[in-house]
Amino acid sequence: MSFTQLKSTYIDSLNVTLEEYVHNETKAKHFHIASEDTNNTFLVGFLTVPQDSTGVAHILEHTALCGSKNYPVRDPFFMMIRRSLNTFMNAFTSSDWTAYPFSSQNEKDFYNLMNIYLDAAFFPNLNYYDFLQEGHRFEFEEPNNPESPLVYKGVVFNEMKGAMSSPISLLYQEISTNLFPTVTYHHNSGGDPKNIPDLTHDALKAFHAKHYHPSNSVIMTYGNLDPKEHQKVFEERVLSHFSEEKFDFAVPDEHRFSAPKYVTSYYPLPKEESMEKKTHVINAWLLGPIYDTYDVMRARILSGVLLDNSSSPLRLALESSDLGVAPSTFCGLEDSTKEIFFSAGLEGAEAEDAAKVDELILSTLLKVRDESVDVSVVESVLHQIELSAREITEGRMPYGLNLILQCLAPVLHGGEAIDALAIDNVLLTMREEIKDPKFIPNLIDRLLINNPHKLCLTVKPSHTLADELVADEKARLAAIQAELTDEEKAKIIAEAAELKRRQDETDDISCLPMVTREDIPETLAIPHVEASTVNGQTIYTGSVNTNGMIYQSLLVKLPALTEAESRLLPYLNSILTDVGCGQLSYTEQQARIYAVTGGLSAATVYQTDRKDGQLKGLWTLSGKALASNSAHLSDLLKETFFNARFDEIKRIQELLSQLKLSREEGIVSNGHMYAMGAASQNLSEINYLSEELGGMRGIQQGNQLTNRLKDVAACEAFAADLKALLTKLQAAEYELMAVSSVVELPSFSDYFTRALSHEVSDHTPYQFPFAVPTDALNIGWAINAPVHYCGKSYRAATSGEADAPALTILAGFLRNGYLHRAIREQGGAYGGGANYNPRGGAFNFFSYRDPRLTETLKDFDAAIDWMLNTKHEQLALEEAVLGVISGIDKPASPAAEYQQTAIANYFGNTPDVREAFRSNVLKVTLDDLKAVTEKYFVGQRADIAVLGPKEALEKADLKVYTLA
Repeated sequence: MSFTQLKSTYIDSLNVTLEEYVHNETKAKHFHIASEDTNNTFLVGFLTVPQDSTGVAHILEHTALCGSKNYPVRDPFFMMIRRSLNTFMNAFTSSDWTAYPFSSQNEKDFYNLMNIYLDAAFFPNLNYYDFLQEGHRFEFEEPNNPESPLVYKGVVFNEMKGAMSSPISLLYQEISTNLFPTVTYHHNSGGDPKNIPDLTHDALKAFHAKHYHPSNSVIMTYGNLDPKEHQKVFEERVLSHFSEEKFDFAVPDEHRFSAPKYVTSYYPLPKEESMEKKTHVINAWLLGPIYDTYDVMRARILSGVLLDNSSSPLRLALESSDLGVAPSTFCGLEDSTKEIFFSAGLEGAEAEDAAKVDELILSTLLKVRDESVDVSVVESVLHQIELSAREITEGRMPYGLNLILQCLAPVLHGGEAIDALAIDNVLLTMREEIKDPKFIPNLIDRLLINNPHKLCLTVKPSHTLADELVADEKARLAAIQAELTDEEKAKIIAEAAELKRRQDETDDISCLPMVTREDIPETLAIPHVEASTVNGQTIYTGSVNTNGMIYQSLLVKLPALTEAESRLLPYLNSILTDVGCGQLSYTEQQARIYAVTGGLSAATVYQTDRKDGQLKGLWTLSGKALASNSAHLSDLLKETFFNARFDEIKRIQELLSQLKLSREEGIVSNGHMYAMGAASQNLSEINYLSEELGGMRGIQQGNQLTNRLKDVAACEAFAADLKALLTKLQAAEYELMAVSSVVELPSFSDYFTRALSHEVSDHTPYQFPFAVPTDALNIGWAINAPVHYCGKSYRAATSGEADAPALTILAGFLRNGYLHRAIREQGGAYGGGANYNPRGGAFNFFSYRDPRLTETLKDFDAAIDWMLNTKHEQLALEEAVLGVISGIDKPASPAAEYQQTAIANYFGNTPDVREAFRSNVLKVTLDDLKAVTEKYFVGQRADIAVLGPKEALEKADLKVYTLA
């Protein structure tokens, strides 16, 4: 046997078995998390420790996926996205590791992808032209004119330009750079745009040769497939070609400060924005190693006691302080580095108040230390940690990958995987330790008060920094251009031409494995959802695997609302579960919620009913808890719905300010979604509603509202409107839902229905209260970023119409065949493609972190011409179909599957309808794709919205809006 099993440990709280193996020859580690889950996951990771900010680890991650020994095609990663039934494919560069993960429910597909990933990681081609495409390169602004200005291009270069335009990204990098002055975290592992052009192709290859070796690797798998079969592939494809080597990439402990360090830095702010209340002030302390399980848990407990919710003393002090607008995004424990750190601070401060913020944090810590903390508060934090460990989550990443990532960093730094996953014994020890009334005071003293390795960071806005960065880049390029010889100029032109030739050529992809229609499951796995009547109430009860959790929801059928009430509803959703309740203040209510549940939330879902074509809404109030606390959760839902307080005016003002900041900070990472939403807003009722309430228009109106409500009388009137809206929801028709694998649902249903029982008096159906404008749009939204997010939208069929399956396939077909190459590979954007929105009847083109604007809009048009005027291969259709089926079949957590099915049924999207749509997707032909392209795009109106720097938007003759 090529592997030796070292350990096998069953983890009761997760219902998985962790198996640890070592490869006998290379000492490569393999961890397998055995589970009954069919969504199998693979990851291969390496400790990667850059010593500069050229982005070498990040650019290597990109370039390794551009062709390898056994798969010598230009882009096997993106090719396999469309040739597989994957439920997840990606690659990550962290601050000190690089990982390549994927998931699939299909065994054949799983091993296809495993072969691709192993070959890419250990035997990449690292072609020079792929380095130029993915990393950085010179080109002339006019490609064949050496007298035109020299410019930088490259996918990662533009990605990091976009990423580092975010104040949040800049803030994190400043913390890391200054808290770790001598180790790898001092550098920007993703790459600083100022330093990325310094990376050479030879340095990239040397970094791979140095770090990507089995002896420096860890392979992790999860699921129901046999790990012995995995190991046969590892051995045959990779490990048999290597022998053990000794590496010492261990990140050393940072040299400790003898006194706190004070640093001031700057971030760019658009000139039209006021600099008032725009400074970030952060305190950060370096703690201990990530692999010290018990000390990490103590730090987690301390962080939770101080910051978990609005009743926590440090969060309360920060939220209620007039020194800033809201607690910093970086409040809490950061455990992605070898040595973890704790930070706290304020956003929206004034630079001259930085010392006062530092004093506020220190005085609060001293107060908590001196007054101690009730043991019930610490027990509440332990409860939250246990709940978080148990919950099965399938959000952005599959559950198996979440488990793998929990133990990846500790393992790479010499810790034990089992300690990161099996925390029950640690919790037992902590429950004994917290009985000591000095537990929290001692931690505050040891980790914070008496810890000199402290950073006091002030990050101030600058109206000139963005221009300075642009000027510096232009000056650097001009200086380089001035020194270029004729031969060097000719080389730049020749390399650009050769790169474009390679991008335009069609690879022979027959070497790549592929699943086929025969591998597609015949039917979609949909849980059976059936309502019952208990105590006169309609209730859905799902008995599925929840790992000891229970999920409860109140589902209110949205009644007729006015336009003003519709605009108010998102604010009710944001505020409702964070205010006081009955006789309890908001801090008392927060403490109660987090003592027995995992939190409550309110939301609204709008969809067009498949039965009658009418827009409907469903308002939900939901919560989750350990099953043992099911009755407490029911009581809290009841009290929140009927007894929420809206008389704590300062609290409401604080929550609105926090909402404003979080919405604005989310724009840069989701700019393509906002661009598509803005472009398609006038194409249907639901699109208009989405834009007005949650899109760029919604953010703009929210900013204006928050400013108005600084006036106490205005906020009191707003609070009265919130209360009136909640009263209206209390009178509307409703249903209940509970999902658990542990609770005896029949007896629980009796308690739940009695707790939430109330009289219904409003039976008026929801009616769309807005008037949708009919004008075509050609608009721009000015944002604080040096890159663009382009959106172009056409009116299209809705989900119930016959053309919906073809339009769904068309989006992937255009991305695979044209847009990815034109926008990412040639245009240098981080991403681009097409998206069909069946709910809103819109077909969208988009780009993400894009250096171009008008050229990208032209590429959208060119994609339509390509579709209509090119002879397409059946294989391209098969690939697009696989991508759509993969998306349809992608699993959520068992509880979420049940909840989503119940809500889908309410809007008429029943299992029969979903199965029929999936079946029709499989029937789409190439002729169908050309037909819908002709029908919906040729000669039809197109609406445009672009997010980006104001000057570029104005230059493109867009009507420009700002968020002010």
